[in-house]
Amino acid sequence: MKISIIVPCFNEERTLEKIIKKVLLFKSFDKEIIIIDDHSSDGSQKIISHFCSEYQEIKSKRHDKNLGKGAAIKSGIKISSGDIILIQDSDLEYNPNEYDKLLKPFVESDADVVYGSRFLGGDYVRLHFFWHRVANYLLTTMCNIFTNLNMTDMETGYKLFKSEAIKSIDLKENSFGIEPEITVKLAKNNFTFYEVPISYMGRSYEEGKKITLKDAFIAIYCIVRYRFFN
Repeated sequence: MKISIIVPCFNEERTLEKIIKKVLLFKSFDKEIIIIDDHSSDGSQKIISHFCSEYQEIKSKRHDKNLGKGAAIKSGIKISSGDIILIQDSDLEYNPNEYDKLLKPFVESDADVVYGSRFLGGDYVRLHFFWHRVANYLLTTMCNIFTNLNMTDMETGYKLFKSEAIKSIDLKENSFGIEPEITVKLAKNNFTFYEVPISYMGRSYEEGKKITLKDAFIAIYCIVRYRFFN
């Protein structure tokens, strides 16, 4: 089994090298690392070029302009060749040490989709942003109502898919709206979902966090749109 690890990146020079080194330590399965630079204006591209020259398992694509996380994920999916596709944010909020745990439902059960949940009791969770937690709960609950799933963390950064599952749906969103779009479309196609508890070290806006209240309203729009329309 081969794992395609897609790393969307936009101005993450402070954390990119550290996260890629952590991903490189994963040895349980054959892997490729696909770094999508969403037109970073800092030193991210220099770091990416260095890793691509040093490691054959790493490849990259750079967008000509900043398009959003959704666009980066779509670009990564298009050039992936693995059996399982894993989304890895380029900050340090999510720990690659948990890959084996996240992949377990694919190995031992009938999973088509696995989400890492920050709210099922991982080893640790950094505490802050009460209103983010409230917004996440409301968005997840709304998504559950429209999909008849009982997930706890729709907005998680750790999403894994069988390649044939994620490539069977036509993704449109370029923004963070891709999170509910993926969930709703895969649920509508009756793919089998699992959740796995993960740890989480959330960062502050001063540390580079990008998601905002505006993205919550986009998520609501996407849940309704993709449940009832294309």
